[in-house]
Amino acid sequence: MSADKRPLRVGLIGFGCVGQGFYDIVQQLPAAAIDVARIVVKSPSKPRSLPPSRFEFDADALLADPSLDVLIEVIDDAAEAFRLVSGALRQGRRVVTANKAMLARHLPALRELERTHGGALLYEAAVAGSIPILRTLDGYFGAEPLRAVSGIINGSSNYVLTRMAEDGSDYAQALAEAQARGFAETDPTLDMAAFDPRSKAVLLAAHAFGLALNPDEILNLGIENITPRDLAHAEVRGLKIKVVAHLERLADGRVGAVVLPRFVGPSSPLFTVEHETNGVLIEAAFGGPQFLRGKGAGGHPTGSAVLADVAALRAGYRYGYAKTPSESDSAPALATDLELEVYLRHEDEHLPRQLGLRDLSAEQRGAGRRFSVGYVRLDALRERRDELRAAGAFVAATGASRVAAVQREALAPSLAL
Repeated sequence: MSADKRPLRVGLIGFGCVGQGFYDIVQQLPAAAIDVARIVVKSPSKPRSLPPSRFEFDADALLADPSLDVLIEVIDDAAEAFRLVSGALRQGRRVVTANKAMLARHLPALRELERTHGGALLYEAAVAGSIPILRTLDGYFGAEPLRAVSGIINGSSNYVLTRMAEDGSDYAQALAEAQARGFAETDPTLDMAAFDPRSKAVLLAAHAFGLALNPDEILNLGIENITPRDLAHAEVRGLKIKVVAHLERLADGRVGAVVLPRFVGPSSPLFTVEHETNGVLIEAAFGGPQFLRGKGAGGHPTGSAVLADVAALRAGYRYGYAKTPSESDSAPALATDLELEVYLRHEDEHLPRQLGLRDLSAEQRGAGRRFSVGYVRLDALRERRDELRAAGAFVAATGASRVAAVQREALAPSLAL
């Protein structure tokens, strides 16, 4: 075997869905020349598919092992993940992670550690399962301006929406099915309340627009309060409801970013993205629209993204962050003064007024069937996000948006936020 194809010694931290999926793939691909030499897990008593002798319990021991060529972190504890990944980068190590919550909070710091100490950090599996979206943005579209990136990047919520639409089941039934099939966690909040795709949107913003965001800056609304009535409202209009992360460069150079349910029509490639599948639409300035789709949940699809990152590290690949502005250039700003047209289904007759909903195009006030369609400021939705959830309200964007009234004279409206 040639020197560059000697078995790559890997330290694997975590053996849940993604960790085991990666391990299974490696065992079926001996030509990949990857040796999962050490595996660290948290709980000694948890039943696993490998003999107990294959596992150890001290992650720091892997950081102290110089014989390991790559460290892979696939645990669900964001704080511990940051401690381990940052510690490895301080040693100049090559690291793969799938922890999108950790990355969304600490990406600038991790990038600085990578630059300072000469390590390498890849995280394709953190965004869209098996879809190579980050490598595509970073490499293929590194030189070309992008108008928008939008996508279904949470397989769990998409599975629930698909099952509700297919058989008319309510949210609780569809969620229980997703949990039974391993597509949703026992505590589904991160997925169903759209915190998970919000973290992923932070990573997309960095690679697509060079925009460094705190996840708290991005509006996220989920589907915890969705009912069959909301889906029927969409269906009679020939539409579907999908949770979409949408980032778009506005006419003035700022970037809008939202993650929320959205009415999607047949003209959109997202219309046919069902079950746990993910789909990402890239709108390039010169290349036009490009669409990628693939499995977005499950051990093997996500494990395949981890495998791709390990292979890329072997070849010397690093993210170029081509859209990050130089010191002499100003970074794009996040647009916070947008107004979205939304469908608001609610039981509180005062809620539309409290939100500042205006320019209504539709309204229904019957008992148990109260909804309004109109424009609302993005910051109002963000400020009242938790109140909306507590009130049982459901919000979905129609696809129309505009800058706030005070700026409309000077700026052209957004196209599709």
